[in-house]
Amino acid sequence: MSLSVQVLFGALVILGYLGSPVGLVWGWLRLVRMPRQPSLSANLSLTGFLLATASGLLAFGSILYAHVHTFRFYDPVLMRIFGTGFLLSLGGIVIGIGGTWKSNPLRWHAPICGLTTLAFWLMAATGE
Repeated sequence: MSLSVQVLFGALVILGYLGSPVGLVWGWLRLVRMPRQPSLSANLSLTGFLLATASGLLAFGSILYAHVHTFRFYDPVLMRIFGTGFLLSLGGIVIGIGGTWKSNPLRWHAPICGLTTLAFWLMAATGE
């Protein structure tokens, strides 16, 4: 395997396994501490962040499920999990970008957490 592929895979591992949980916890703490701003931008950021959180919870749940259930190579259930996680992350990115035009507590957390969960799903799919 070439050095560039190893570096790319290492970056995906760091983003997916370290960046995603840290970003999600940091975003939830920030959301709880700061007052809610009722605006379209804040609602889009919150929706994108919720989609990224759902993707992260799906990743956590699928890791736990993999410890009690053995997935076959290219298992259809696992492929659906990958697809759902990928779509949730992509939705978090797209909708989160829509909320970046006006300052709010989750302005940058939504698209960044969407990117980190997407990195997890890409890394998990390449490991299959």
